[in-house]
Amino acid sequence: MKRNTLTGILLGLALAFAVILGGWAGLAYALIFATVGGLVGAHLDRRIDLRAFFRDLGGRR
Repeated sequence: MKRNTLTGILLGLALAFAVILGGWAGLAYALIFATVGGLVGAHLDRRIDLRAFFRDLGGRR
């Protein structure tokens, strides 16, 4: 089983701590980066389809 989702979350957290350390802003960045990393990892694991999401978000023409 691939673990891209977990890897994405961990990498997102590592990036957040590399950008800013401590405080409420650091916590917010950690949550944002973990969410983005988790979404990218889930997309790579083929659990969700981000391409379809952004295609539908832009609307069909």
